[in-house]
Amino acid sequence: MGAADSLQLVECPRDAMQGLLKIIPTADKIAYFKMLLEVGFHTLDMGSFVSPRAVPQLADTADVLEGLDTSQTTTQLLVIVANEEGAIKAANQKKVDSIGYPLSLSDTFQLKNTRLSKLDSLILLERIKELCIKHNKSLVVYLSMAFGNPYGEEYSPEMVVEMAHKVHHIGADIISIADTVGLSTPAQIEAITQSVLKEITSIPVGLHLHGEENYWQDKIEAGFRAGCRRFDSALGGYGGCPFTGSEKVGNMDTEKLVRWFGQHGVQTGIDIPHLKECAEKVRRLFN
Repeated sequence: MGAADSLQLVECPRDAMQGLLKIIPTADKIAYFKMLLEVGFHTLDMGSFVSPRAVPQLADTADVLEGLDTSQTTTQLLVIVANEEGAIKAANQKKVDSIGYPLSLSDTFQLKNTRLSKLDSLILLERIKELCIKHNKSLVVYLSMAFGNPYGEEYSPEMVVEMAHKVHHIGADIISIADTVGLSTPAQIEAITQSVLKEITSIPVGLHLHGEENYWQDKIEAGFRAGCRRFDSALGGYGGCPFTGSEKVGNMDTEKLVRWFGQHGVQTGIDIPHLKECAEKVRRLFN
């Protein structure tokens, strides 16, 4: 398949650990993230500024950021927010490069996740974009429930493209198509990714895939064949959204993802020995 100079690999320890019941000490998170910053990822999705009652595991995100030295890495730091208060806190963090917001095609899930409707979320996104411009941050919008609706609401692939247009118009710098509960098939991934990329050509469009124990290779290939060059994953395949009851539906495993690219001649820029050290670390840390 050849090289892909524009490939962006996003490591997602935030997504991997947010549903864990055991609270990982702040010092251990800092030590682990310092290791991850040496691997060569494009972006580290490392925390969130949301209610500590909703996600107690990430209540120490500001302290973790304080403990990280980003002067010697090209890896960008991304945090997730769910409301304007969180966005303000994130925007005022100098080490944060990108602010992410999950926008669901499902009103039911949007209310579960952010306590806002889709319409109110679009209004909020306009304010978050203003903060991003003021504080020189990138805005990443996740289109969650993009491959199906488990709540019986209306769903179609055309809705994904329509929502992508809306957030692009607001000023999203990156759009990530998210398989929140592991519903996607390789055929869906290819068709929907192609459709969005055909319409949205001026900014990166990524894939955030869950539930990848089965057919994970076919899903990576489908996304890559469709033109996607930004992939989210998490070492060990940990993770899942705590607001869907799908905490055990893990992320794409980073080691598998990197191995697949290597087998297909795609340069990732990843330091493989460092990656393996981090994989060992995360198994000890999360277990």
